[in-house]
Amino acid sequence: MSTEKIKSEEVKPYQQEAEKKQQVSKMFNNISKNYDFLNHFLSMGIDRKWRKKAVAELNEIQPKIVLDVATGTGDLALEVQRQFQPEKIIGIDIAVKMLEIGRTKINKKGLTEIITLEEGDSEKLPFEDNTFDAVVVAFGVRNFANVENGLREMIRVLRPGGKCVILEFSKPKVFPIKQLYNFYFKRILPGIGRMTSKDKKAYAYLYESVQAFPEGKDFEQLLNNIGLKQTKCTPLTMGICSIYSGLK
Repeated sequence: MSTEKIKSEEVKPYQQEAEKKQQVSKMFNNISKNYDFLNHFLSMGIDRKWRKKAVAELNEIQPKIVLDVATGTGDLALEVQRQFQPEKIIGIDIAVKMLEIGRTKINKKGLTEIITLEEGDSEKLPFEDNTFDAVVVAFGVRNFANVENGLREMIRVLRPGGKCVILEFSKPKVFPIKQLYNFYFKRILPGIGRMTSKDKKAYAYLYESVQAFPEGKDFEQLLNNIGLKQTKCTPLTMGICSIYSGLK
């Protein structure tokens, strides 16, 4: 598992000499205008269902204060609000242009008193220990410069008894889904992304980062090792992505 972790940290969108964190921020700022459209279009809308199922994992704790890590344009935060109407949701991200789009969506829905989006480093969260009832993240953990450090920060700010839910891409294992998935992610998706977002590397990086990321039992074991209990992995859509969860 340590080998996979090193590979994940080494996969970067652009030139290898720059820090991954800076490159990820640059990439998401570059594609911010088309990010929501491409997410829904390239997944044929299935990404919305994935988020709904991930957020539904919080049903047992009915959270009142929630942190959305690597919030991007705020879709996961909005889904948390839709399902649970908590007192407060804070989203944090390093890509300021993504946050600007998220704030516009939140403002249009009249939710600025409930949902706050802040610029910040997911691996150095600016919050006290044991602050949140739930910490959630969708498609963000594989972008951490140091996966374990980011996860430890998420657990640090989670209150005892609180729940962590992570939605992340994984790799299908069954024929022919595995072959179709690899062809689409490696050949088709980067081309569409280049034409639409004008960033040549962004959607090639998506495939590369998913390939390097620890998944399934390996990732679940990592969550156990850093302090979560009752962890589980729930594959979705024939293993294209997975929901990981655990209690502090």
